[in-house]
Amino acid sequence: MNERKRLIELIKRRSYHYSENPPFKLSSGGFSNFYFNLKKTTYSPEGQYLIGKILFEKIKVLSLKIDAIGGLTLGADPIALAVARYSYDCNEPIEAFTIRKETKGHGTMLQIEGNIQKGDRVIIIDDVITTGASTIKAINAAREFGFDIQSVIVLVDRCEQNGRQNIETLGYKVHSILTVNDFR
Repeated sequence: MNERKRLIELIKRRSYHYSENPPFKLSSGGFSNFYFNLKKTTYSPEGQYLIGKILFEKIKVLSLKIDAIGGLTLGADPIALAVARYSYDCNEPIEAFTIRKETKGHGTMLQIEGNIQKGDRVIIIDDVITTGASTIKAINAAREFGFDIQSVIVLVDRCEQNGRQNIETLGYKVHSILTVNDFR
């Protein structure tokens, strides 16, 4: 079985929930009959391997030249780390970074952490998009920091509430690894 199929099966087994009645409250405030809790996959050893490999290969297929990858904590963190680790194993290291929801109130008072600097070419990542609000928050923080955003990649696009379109109106192409249609 190829890596993409293995990842779909892993997500189905660990992270995808479905109910005839819409009991799942989304961050947007709406309710849905399906829900992805991707942390059960993205934090697992097999999930880390598959995600790192698949996203690294996607970056290569898209011919993106980047210095770093990251997004809003908590959903983006394990994905960024998986890609960074896999890229190192391939002798083409990509740095990982994380974006706090709010600027740190002490120490260096940074909102973005990692071995990164202004002007770095980056990909913004997220685990799931519905409205795109958390991804947009990450994009805005990254732009304010001074990153050169090359693209946006999401692990799963729920294909509802205009998430992809909301992000693309900011001028960034969104690439999804999987969509909700892979789970129906």
